[in-house]
Amino acid sequence: MERIIEEIREDLSRRIAVAADRLADRTLAEDPAYAALLGRAELRERIHHTLRQAVEGLLRSSRGLPVELADARALGTLRAEQGLPLTSLLRTYRRGGRLLWQSLTEAVTAHDRAALPRLLPGAAALWDVLDQMTDAMTESYRRTEAAHADRDRERRAALLDVLLDGADGPPASAAEAAEAAEAAAAQLGLPERGRFTVVVLAAAAPGIPVVPVAPAAPAGEPGTASAPRVLWRIRADGEIGLVELGHHPLESVRELLAPLGVRAGVGPVVEAPAELARARRLAALALRTAPESEGPRTALLDERLPAALVAAQAELAGRLRQVVLGPVLALPAEDRRTLLTTLGTWLACRGSTTDAAQRLYCHRNTVSNRLRRLEQLTGRSLSDPRQVVELALAHSAVLQRVEAEPATRRAAPDPRASRTPGGTARRSPRRPA
Repeated sequence: MERIIEEIREDLSRRIAVAADRLADRTLAEDPAYAALLGRAELRERIHHTLRQAVEGLLRSSRGLPVELADARALGTLRAEQGLPLTSLLRTYRRGGRLLWQSLTEAVTAHDRAALPRLLPGAAALWDVLDQMTDAMTESYRRTEAAHADRDRERRAALLDVLLDGADGPPASAAEAAEAAEAAAAQLGLPERGRFTVVVLAAAAPGIPVVPVAPAAPAGEPGTASAPRVLWRIRADGEIGLVELGHHPLESVRELLAPLGVRAGVGPVVEAPAELARARRLAALALRTAPESEGPRTALLDERLPAALVAAQAELAGRLRQVVLGPVLALPAEDRRTLLTTLGTWLACRGSTTDAAQRLYCHRNTVSNRLRRLEQLTGRSLSDPRQVVELALAHSAVLQRVEAEPATRRAAPDPRASRTPGGTARRSPRRPA
């Protein structure tokens, strides 16, 4: 093989130059990505160099030497940094390989047709060289692309942190924070004014896999017509989503999150990127009003403002629990649980004793008796709206306290008790054997 190439080297060089011209013209005519990136002279020179490198690789291979792949790796890195699609690069490589083989066969035929059979064993060697060059280029391209993707994710995460965390400080700092928020929003493709909100997902419990969320639309591209655009930020304590609502109502976020099957808090609608930090804090507050015991649900802050008030004031919430429900909380565990569950169910049923009885799977009179006992213990009347508000807020404070307690401190369930759909404990008529 080496002897044949040496015999036709001059003619082969001319034919390779012509092949480089043809391939450069075809590539620029058929591939917009190349046409937008390179001029003809630069592309032609690169193709010509690659074809000559393949011939040198064939010669080195015939001598038992390794193929030199540094140029192929450098090209893969360069094209990845320039943003040329890998499919475009591979297509040009494949076409170049076919043209190189055509040039070889034509040169040998012109030199000595009888020598053509001696060229055929070199076909496998040539394609092996081309495969090595292609693999080296592809590996370098993908490695560079992955590094760029990592940097893009880190940059995007940093920009989201600017928007979601904001800055506390004097007015001058606040103005600077607003300026930084506007700049970050622009780089993420968000408008200066619009309709935004923030979603905070609960952190996954130990042993429970993190729920994958749908990827965000690329910066600068609008979301689909059927759903708002969401930019997600993963943190140790959960996932946060910056939602660009557009014309969608705030309630559409609930539909967006429903397939995820997680607990989530949703902040209010804000109109400027600088207000997103406040929306994130309020979304986290909304999440605290959705107890884990209630299962997956999306809590919109504006629908849970009383519970949010309790969650925001831990010291006052503790005082509220003690002052309003102290006598109930002092009862034995089963009695305490029964009264609190009945109160919570009655409140959820908007004060309907009949509906509460249906949910608790007991007689209406049983619910009435429990509520009367609760009135006696607390000294508050369920017919007085102001006192009902106190009881409702105190009940919310109890739920939030139980939710905040470590699992090891919560009362262990009675193995002889079964849970009814209403949440009360029902004693089994028989003791376990």
